[in-house]
Amino acid sequence: MTVPLTPGAATPGAATPGAATPGVAAPAAATPAGPRGASESGTNGTVGAERIREAFAAARGEGRIALVPYVVAGYPDAATSEAIAIAAIDAGADLLEIGLPYSDPLADGTTLQRASAAALRAGATLARSLELVARIHAARPSIPLVPMAYVNQVIGGREPADPMRRLAAAGASGAILADLTPDEGAPVEAAARAAGLALIYLVAPTTPPRRRAWIASRTGGFLYVVSLVGVTGARRALPTEVGAFVRAVRGVSPVPVAVGFGVSRREHVRRLGRVADGVIAASALVDALGPEGRDVAAMARLVRELSKGTSRAGV
Repeated sequence: MTVPLTPGAATPGAATPGAATPGVAAPAAATPAGPRGASESGTNGTVGAERIREAFAAARGEGRIALVPYVVAGYPDAATSEAIAIAAIDAGADLLEIGLPYSDPLADGTTLQRASAAALRAGATLARSLELVARIHAARPSIPLVPMAYVNQVIGGREPADPMRRLAAAGASGAILADLTPDEGAPVEAAARAAGLALIYLVAPTTPPRRRAWIASRTGGFLYVVSLVGVTGARRALPTEVGAFVRAVRGVSPVPVAVGFGVSRREHVRRLGRVADGVIAASALVDALGPEGRDVAAMARLVRELSKGTSRAGV
């Protein structure tokens, strides 16, 4: 049974974005970031982080924010999900987030839960998902790939070094472990650094201001800003307070900030372009694939539509 994740609230057995971890004291103050936003314990000095930063910088140089579409590995099947990923890239992606199917996706709403379950039924495994990441990287090597997963799914009871090496070998530039916070992330960060990967952390509206700065100093490549309290899912409207929240986060982040959860329309992208460096679109793209997950053309049209909102001209 899936337990929905509310960012900033405690979830049994998992660390959550912006929440204090039971038994671990939160830092008293933000940790100063070093040159170019790197910290001694973070992953912003890795090759993967540099590739991610370059993608954000390239978008900024073109007068726009970065667009980060999300696809589910193996949904509706391996071959079609590869076609979906390539189509999303060709329709305007600056980076691509790839969800690795999992039986208990705590941060995901109904759409992504459904897609993840369908991918697992179709035979998706961690190994097959990484093979897919490798094929996408080979087809479009200039686009940074950022797999998204959960701690138990990727690491479980193992040491993190091998999973991080496998992600890097598949061509990933970074990784998002949605239920990992910096309080418990040091061993994973060390493994990611050794593999050349950026480990990307999340902050939520419930994250206290001083903690936001500390998390931002530890993330690699970019900081994932959750726009709302709740799980993923396309929304008709973003929270009214999202602009002020993202502006405050960006003000303390040494790395680009990208906003996800709820982004589904060009006007959402346009609005976030005033305050963010990038946007992440997930559930809306999976919905666009239709009930069978095979309408690649419709998904690509939505990516192009969202891309039209990334320009900073007139913002």
